[in-house]
Amino acid sequence: MPVEHYENFPVASWLLPKRLRRPVEAIYRFARSADDIADEGDAPPAERLAQLAAYQAALDRIERGETPDDPVFGPLAAEIRAHAIPLAPFRDLLSAFAQDVEKKRYASFGELMDYCRRSANPVGRLMLHLYGDHDPRHLAYSDAICSSLQLINFLQDIAVDWQKDRVYLPQDELAAHHVSEAQIAAGDTRGLWHMMMHKQIERARKLLQSGAPLGRKLEGRIGLELRVTILGGEAILRKLHADPGCVFTNRPVLTRKDWIIMLGRALASR
Repeated sequence: MPVEHYENFPVASWLLPKRLRRPVEAIYRFARSADDIADEGDAPPAERLAQLAAYQAALDRIERGETPDDPVFGPLAAEIRAHAIPLAPFRDLLSAFAQDVEKKRYASFGELMDYCRRSANPVGRLMLHLYGDHDPRHLAYSDAICSSLQLINFLQDIAVDWQKDRVYLPQDELAAHHVSEAQIAAGDTRGLWHMMMHKQIERARKLLQSGAPLGRKLEGRIGLELRVTILGGEAILRKLHADPGCVFTNRPVLTRKDWIIMLGRALASR
């Protein structure tokens, strides 16, 4: 399963217990295909929104006990019933994808976090449900991790998102640092760019750290996967901090060496 194509999904799903792989694949297929509707191709906004509305209608059918006959919702319906998976996280994801079609700017960090609540946090909550963990504190840890990973992805993809006419940086904070959209378009890192980026990086790091205890509380392979995921977020943040302009010249990614180090640290940190 090519999980690297969906940035909010567990990045090391080969570590998942075998019993969870089928439901995770079904959830991934839903999330990936819906995200592609919002992001890929040249369809006009109205057509994208209509396709996402059809996804909502398919969830309604599943809720009524029906089984849609298609490669996305057929397997998803079976896994939802087999594992009593709640539908609310799927609806939240669709809400975020629909928002991506229409909303291109975020006035404040609060607006951005509301988006993360629907675009990222549902994935962690679905994973905890499959693991059978409904502890409210663990859900809060998961939300912090998922939101921080979404924020980190926004920082990685500043230049990529600009090409889609999207800016996932708080408009009020850009203004406070005198960073204009013309500066983003030009890849210009002069002025207060580094200061603005360091503010975003430090906030994402603190949020990630606030959820990190979950990686030590979950047992077995899912805990190991989560610790690797957290370390991956930390590694990207270090690269961004070292060169806040790299988002325009050399998008920070995890290398083979990074993965080896992360896995070793995750195994040692239990």
